[in-house]
Amino acid sequence: MADRPRGWWGVRVLRASRMGLLSTRYEIAQDGTPLCVWKPSAFIGGGSFVLDGCRYDVARGGWSWRRFRLVDERGELVALADGVGRAEWTLDTDGVTHAFERPSLIRHEHVLTVAGSPVGRVRRVSAWRGEAEADLPGLPVPVQVFVLVSLLGVWDED
Repeated sequence: MADRPRGWWGVRVLRASRMGLLSTRYEIAQDGTPLCVWKPSAFIGGGSFVLDGCRYDVARGGWSWRRFRLVDERGELVALADGVGRAEWTLDTDGVTHAFERPSLIRHEHVLTVAGSPVGRVRRVSAWRGEAEADLPGLPVPVQVFVLVSLLGVWDED
């Protein structure tokens, strides 16, 4: 894998690209290799994706519509993100709470921190083409996809 590009943190990068100029669907690739397609739902504010043959559903809710839940095909809660898109928000998965910060109000970028130090990020690469990328080392791939599509949902509303 030495010939593949590496992200900001030197890890495998997820990239979401809108599947057409007017499409709401996104193809998600890891280091250029397609992984899945994010299919947002127009009615419930969430959506779904299939990764390695397993279907995952994302549901949106909470009083501010900034809470997202990732559920696998057995109905098990995989991850919960609360306050997505705010200056500070959290992701709970596997019994661990991860912190995200938005360092700038004018840029679409969120940084994953550990003990106040940045260890990863998610950023909008192009709003016009609907592209975003995520470097989130240490998180399982389905959870990385979940974080990316949750932020896409918030950004696409703005």
